[in-house]
Amino acid sequence: MSKTVVKTDNAPAAIGPYSQGVVTNGLLFTSGQLPIDPATGKIPQGTIAEKAAIVFKNLGAIAKEAGTSLDNAVKITVFLADINDFAAVNEVYAQYFKEPFPARSAFQVAALPLGAELEVEGIFQL
Repeated sequence: MSKTVVKTDNAPAAIGPYSQGVVTNGLLFTSGQLPIDPATGKIPQGTIAEKAAIVFKNLGAIAKEAGTSLDNAVKITVFLADINDFAAVNEVYAQYFKEPFPARSAFQVAALPLGAELEVEGIFQL
């Protein structure tokens, strides 16, 4: 099986030993994206909605670098530090993903890297 690593300066650099994304068998698999501003490498202050927008822009940048887009998402997984943020994240999600919507799961987790409030990963068709 061949795989191609996807790397773009328009999304945050990996904070560990992993790739922003990997393409194999006609699919892009992204690593979880935190609400990190790619220009500063930091999580900015702001609402959960503002942070969700950053995450979806970062996912879009990785998808674009791989030759696809958010329109071709087939599965999205959302990790939340507080499930009560789900409604606010869902509103932002609906601005970035259109019908036919990808499959999606959302989970509350005990903690996320860098104290983030959310992390999102995706699988995309090329």
